[in-house]
Amino acid sequence: MTSQVTAAGMLSPAPPADPDLRTLLGTPGSRVILFDGSRDPNSGVLVLVTAPGSAEPHLAVKIATTAAAAEVIEREARLLVELHRRPLPRVDETLPRHVGRFAADGMLASATSVVPGIPMRTSYHAFRHSARPDPVRADFAAAQNWLTALHADSMAAAAPIALLDGVAARIAERWPDEPRALDLAERLEPLAARLASAGTQRTVVHGDFWAGNLLISRDTVTGVVDWAAAELSGEPLRDVVRFVLSYSLYLDRHTRPGRPVSGHPGLRADGWGAGIRYGMSGQGWYGQLVRDFVESALARLGAPPGLWRTALLAGLGEIAATADHADFALCHRDLLGQLISEAV
Repeated sequence: MTSQVTAAGMLSPAPPADPDLRTLLGTPGSRVILFDGSRDPNSGVLVLVTAPGSAEPHLAVKIATTAAAAEVIEREARLLVELHRRPLPRVDETLPRHVGRFAADGMLASATSVVPGIPMRTSYHAFRHSARPDPVRADFAAAQNWLTALHADSMAAAAPIALLDGVAARIAERWPDEPRALDLAERLEPLAARLASAGTQRTVVHGDFWAGNLLISRDTVTGVVDWAAAELSGEPLRDVVRFVLSYSLYLDRHTRPGRPVSGHPGLRADGWGAGIRYGMSGQGWYGQLVRDFVESALARLGAPPGLWRTALLAGLGEIAATADHADFALCHRDLLGQLISEAV
């Protein structure tokens, strides 16, 4: 074992090296399944590990593929440890627990426990699921109930709504040579001021609260995964608007371009973001569901419900400013610019 010099000048044992991931994955009788992967700059590979004699996986292992991915995985591991040091009785069982870190050919791997449930996006893309009011309302209710519990467990002092804090500057920096981006950054200032005139109580924030990260059992959220973008105390409306925008985005995914979208009168698959436009219109059963979802969250968190549409616009801005995928960010930026211009 090597040693290191402490601040007092005395030698102390160096921290042990992370165990090799092969030791974990090579346990006789265990099964290993590559579950997911991504091409984003901060991507990692996710592997599920099933113990010998078991039918269900007990560990989820994220393996970094780049230095950027290692930073994200390390941040999530630290945050999960901090989360479980806090009293969160209503949601504690839905949170994965950090189990350990491992070395994977010079890169970082981090293991967590597996929380139960099936990703909401699985049923979302089932035949006609998003076309029928009852299953969609059940999805929104499950998300709302979990967020309400998280907020109740972690609610702290109120502060001005911070959805647009720094967003205009980041958009201007991301597209410094595009007049449309610079114009949009200026147009965001009045929206930011309007939001900041009200306040919400700060809570734990997941940061990427969409159907792919919500695990469902019997119309109840039984697990929430991927905490890399989380905050221990932040703006709770981030999760509220992210769920609505991501759910709305794919309403026309299974419809041919130019065709009406089944179950949603007035919605056509006529371009990127059509479902978001439709949801933010407040029309039809889906538009009313969107409005009710955001209004109830605003009221619960101490803000005026009338800010529901402004909050959703701010959510588009945050995605444009922060999304890893350049084209995804650009699409959100341009849609936001169109919606702001139409509102003037």
